[in-house]
Amino acid sequence: MFLWFVATAVAAVWFVFRDERFDYRLLAVGAVLPGSIDMIGGVARWAHSLTVAVMLLAIVMVSTGRRPVRRLALGLPIGMLLHLVFDGAFANTRVFWWPFSGGWGHSRTPELARGWWNLVLEAAGALLIWRGIRWFGLADPQRRAALVRHGRLTPSGAHR
Repeated sequence: MFLWFVATAVAAVWFVFRDERFDYRLLAVGAVLPGSIDMIGGVARWAHSLTVAVMLLAIVMVSTGRRPVRRLALGLPIGMLLHLVFDGAFANTRVFWWPFSGGWGHSRTPELARGWWNLVLEAAGALLIWRGIRWFGLADPQRRAALVRHGRLTPSGAHR
């Protein structure tokens, strides 16, 4: 799954922060990272753990200080945390609380366990992305270029 996680992460961060300077590129990477890592073996492991996402957040906070690089780097752990929320990873206690739960067990990743429901979620993600393209005016080449180069999203004039 790709569209579901990217769309829900971007929508959640925009809705909560409404920060036009936030870099959404690493947010998108973080939103698909846990599923991409654990999909290799098809088994939910450390990438679906809250511990890993929080440790990455702590490393970003400690290592970046108050420099502008923090705004860029924060997207990765925030995206990972949002992946856990929108994946329902908290439903598997052994994986979610690893290593404090005594191990990660051998359950399938939430993406695989959902089966055909992934199609419904991907369709919902596609609709959210379509709405975001309209909301942020991404049909305009300059706005798309700003997203690609700087990771910035600003609502079009009609949506301010």
